[in-house]
Amino acid sequence: MALNILEADITELQVDAIVNAANSSLLGGGGVDGCIHRKAGPELLAECRTLKGCPCGEAKVTQGYRLPARYVIHTVGPVYHGGTHGERALLESCYRNSLECALKLNLKSVAFPLISAGVYGYPREEALNVAVTVIREFLKSHDLAVKIVLYDKESVAAGRKLYPELWA
Repeated sequence: MALNILEADITELQVDAIVNAANSSLLGGGGVDGCIHRKAGPELLAECRTLKGCPCGEAKVTQGYRLPARYVIHTVGPVYHGGTHGERALLESCYRNSLECALKLNLKSVAFPLISAGVYGYPREEALNVAVTVIREFLKSHDLAVKIVLYDKESVAAGRKLYPELWA
């Protein structure tokens, strides 16, 4: 289907699933993770407790509860340490594994935040390049509408600069 980039609040989107840039405990945190947990309600935290965490680069699925999205795909991105500790491969894995979860659930639409580009320190332009590259490759062989949702000023500026053709 299509890949688009937009500026929005991911917790407000009408999509089948949103991706949560979670920490490895899956029990909530700051940034997009905290916003998703607050908006989804306490049921999300209760279900996340049953998952017993998630390793970096992998993904797990829960219901969306009070979110407009039916599902939340939780993935744990790498903390950036200069790019010499396998961060890119782990970030690529986050996107691929999240897309595979969407495929297994037979979803038609999914929205991603910019994984690892907040408190985990991944440079925004590099993180966006990884996201677009992995998603474009996946969409060559799968029918899915994918949105990359940018929220902060720096990410929005990077998105408009690097990928004006994808801007929704």
